[in-house]
Amino acid sequence: MPTARPSVPSPDIRELVVPQSLDGARLDRAVAQLLPELSRARVKRAIELGVVRVNGRRLRKGGTVANGDAVRIDVALVAEAPAVAAPEMPLKTILENDQVVIVDKPANQPTAPLRPGETGTLVNAILGHYPELVPPDGDTFIGHSAREPGIIHRLDTETSGAVVVARTARAFQTLKTALKEGRLDKRYLLVCAQEGLPEEGTIEFPLAGHPKDQRRVQACVHPRDVMRFEPRPACTRYRVLKRNGMWALVEARVGKALRHQIRAHFAAIGHPLAGDELYGGPIIRALGRHALHAARVVFTGGDGMAPFEVNLPMPKDMATLLEA
Repeated sequence: MPTARPSVPSPDIRELVVPQSLDGARLDRAVAQLLPELSRARVKRAIELGVVRVNGRRLRKGGTVANGDAVRIDVALVAEAPAVAAPEMPLKTILENDQVVIVDKPANQPTAPLRPGETGTLVNAILGHYPELVPPDGDTFIGHSAREPGIIHRLDTETSGAVVVARTARAFQTLKTALKEGRLDKRYLLVCAQEGLPEEGTIEFPLAGHPKDQRRVQACVHPRDVMRFEPRPACTRYRVLKRNGMWALVEARVGKALRHQIRAHFAAIGHPLAGDELYGGPIIRALGRHALHAARVVFTGGDGMAPFEVNLPMPKDMATLLEA
């Protein structure tokens, strides 16, 4: 009888054992130290996609590992493959010059692909119209990665509105720095329950990954949560523009917004966004998404870049909800 050959692990599969020095470390930090050749973005994406297993089980990003735990990761599934250009996809361009493009992302469209070969995202459409963001050699690109070339900031899938895209490496660096320093003014429109909502306010709860649900983030309202989850600082300023019946139309202003920042902050003060079921908002089937729209972005110029200002009107679905 033929002798069975021992299975040879794929070179894309990494199997590691957590050392004593990383006992109690968060999963994302442990993987980043065990596999320093992977960027933090790739580590985060691998955990979000569920291709990191600890003792054979999926673990949330904020989970911790222990000495001796077996960690397995398929790095091929989070390879930095360039996004696929889709020239046939529609793209609504609001502003275009030699340095920057600002596009209007429709609700329920992902900003960028998560997996190699994925299509249907805003980035696929952008590359279809601006292929110079990822040259044919595939080794160079503008931005953080070839998966999201030129993208200065992302929007959640259900969020509509303005997305800024740099067309040159210099413009990308300038706008990235401006975003970090709060010189890229981004404002959002949202609809939430109006009863008890002050006319204006500032929400400064720090944010961390949710301990039980990878889809969400947690606003750390209590000091014990700050000690436990090591959150990142976040600040959302808002003012009420209009009240009508049970709803309020609110303008929210953020700097470099964290993931789900506005949604988590308004849920934390008892006013989750209309339609935002993930954060406890009222279910509104006719809306089909959470009521959040990136309505305004302003750059005052500098570092060789001309100033720009874009204002997008409230989309029809949100306007209909507000007036109903």
